[in-house]
Amino acid sequence: MDEKITKGISKFLSFVLRHSPETIGLSLDENGWANVDELLQKSSRDGKILTIEMLTHVVESNDKKRFAFNNDKTKIRASQGHSIEIELNLMAVTPPEQLYHGTVAKYLEGIKKEGLLKMSRQHVHLSKDKETAVKVGSRRGLAQILTVNAGEMHRAGFQFFLSDNGVWLTDSVPENYIAF
Repeated sequence: MDEKITKGISKFLSFVLRHSPETIGLSLDENGWANVDELLQKSSRDGKILTIEMLTHVVESNDKKRFAFNNDKTKIRASQGHSIEIELNLMAVTPPEQLYHGTVAKYLEGIKKEGLLKMSRQHVHLSKDKETAVKVGSRRGLAQILTVNAGEMHRAGFQFFLSDNGVWLTDSVPENYIAF
């Protein structure tokens, strides 16, 4: 499948499954799952023609594993990054000592004052390695990599979750746990 088409489908799915299912009249259950047949039908009515083969290609080829099917491919959901309230049923886990967050310079002053906040999302997103954080931060300009003392946070009682696609999640990161 053409890379441009794949990226377009991925952006569409991110928007619909993470932020605004109502724009095409799609229903998500409390865990963020959408019925695949309903997604295909309602996408088509909205002018976005998708097939199960296209969805399968996007789910399987996305390097960030942003989407997942249930076992029989009758449901699909975004792995994380939701701005709508859903329950991913993630279990709290012990993080590595350090995690990383990629951002850009214009946000550093706010982060120094308030720490990392989830803003419109359900969680703050953290990366297990600097390379991934660079990719994330580079989407908006020259990446600035912050080191989060996740082990220390965890010992202080903060909870961490690991999404299905390997993104570390937490509710917030106070500024005193961040190395700039």
